Amino acid sequence: MLTVKAKLMDEGAMRRTLVRMAHEIVEKNDSAERLCFIGIHRRGVPLAKELAQNVSRFSGIPCDVGSVDIILHRDDRTEGAVDPTVTNTKIDFSIENQTVILVDDVIFTGRTIRAAMDTLMSKGRPAKIQLAVLIDRGHRELPIRGDYVGKNVPTSRKERISVRVSEYDGETGVYVCAPQEN
Repeated sequence: MLTVKAKLMDEGAMRRTLVRMAHEIVEKNDSAERLCFIGIHRRGVPLAKELAQNVSRFSGIPCDVGSVDIILHRDDRTEGAVDPTVTNTKIDFSIENQTVILVDDVIFTGRTIRAAMDTLMSKGRPAKIQLAVLIDRGHRELPIRGDYVGKNVPTSRKERISVRVSEYDGETGVYVCAPQEN
């Protein structure tokens, strides 16, 4: 069981961070016309929606938003496991020649992002894939980094980052959690 060690962000801090990240996205890309946002299921999806709304508000150009389920591309599935069913990938637009902003709540080892890129490539060939993450907690196992990072939070491997969004958790905030001491 995990206990909360610290609250890193409340709802207001998350909102301000996503606004800052959206400004960075607009500044780095020549035009929002070729941008689309893909949230990694589960908590990356509401973050992608909010980033896309902010970018649309700043640029005046609406951005498509989709979601990707990485279950088929995970590298930690065991042999003989029941075949998973993908139900949370929803990309109702072409990603061909688009700049895809891939969005996740936390980047840790990089394996989730690798799986998400594999899933994206099975849907088309974007011109670019850029990564937006709310929290970078370090401990990378693959050479993947965020292009847009809300906050860098060095953690131990035993600690966890819990991003909570009202859509799923009934509250919004970011917490550092650790195993409960006995």
